[in-house]
Amino acid sequence: MNSRQQIILQTVIDKGRVSVSDLAKMTGVSEVTIRQDLNTLEKQSYLRRTHGFAVPLDSEDVETRMMNNYSVKRDLADYAASLVSEGETIFIENGSCNALLARRLGEQRGVTIITVSSYIAHLLKDALCDVILLGGIYQKKSESVVGPLTRQYVQQVHFSKAFIGIDGWLPATGFTGRDMMRSDVVNAVLEKGCEAIVLTDSSKFGAVHPYTLGTGMQFNRVITDSRLPAETRHQLQQSGLAVDIVSSTDPL
Repeated sequence: MNSRQQIILQTVIDKGRVSVSDLAKMTGVSEVTIRQDLNTLEKQSYLRRTHGFAVPLDSEDVETRMMNNYSVKRDLADYAASLVSEGETIFIENGSCNALLARRLGEQRGVTIITVSSYIAHLLKDALCDVILLGGIYQKKSESVVGPLTRQYVQQVHFSKAFIGIDGWLPATGFTGRDMMRSDVVNAVLEKGCEAIVLTDSSKFGAVHPYTLGTGMQFNRVITDSRLPAETRHQLQQSGLAVDIVSSTDPL
């Protein structure tokens, strides 16, 4: 994916529906070139074309979601990596911020990463860190493992920190997930009693999904960006969570 295609994809994700003519004006190339770019992105399952427009996929693909607010997620991952010490064994759950965190930690020797994400494991195939990939039922779309076997593996390994992705949070519901099986894996991790850290961009706050992720008392920290409303930050802190706000190096 070239830089122009990255801009196109980010625009489509942010706006939801963008015309070919608007994309051509924005990037300064012809509509013919834009159509070629959109064909390429559609073939790679990054977006979907309709007549004269491009629309985002409702995708569970990690790489696709990573492009949404990429620079913000990269800065969140860099900050989260600074909390991991040499010699630590940590758990990294599925998700785009977590994948960027894993990639960042892959540059460090002396760190062991336990994960249920085959995407993250593949991302780290040439990394300096050690990687433990747990087993279970393979979800092809999310490239993650789930189920009772995964729960058993979680119970048999030990780690000091767990970095968790979420799909939603409201004061009345706490943290929630949209997938029952992946939420069950998160709950198995939370039962370990390690330091549980939510790593997510602020777009997830204010949304709610069907499946509860632990209790407020099982989470210790939230790492998110400066778009988080002040009231939401206060509500999180009132529930006993430390909230780390990371300012992006790129304009939001």
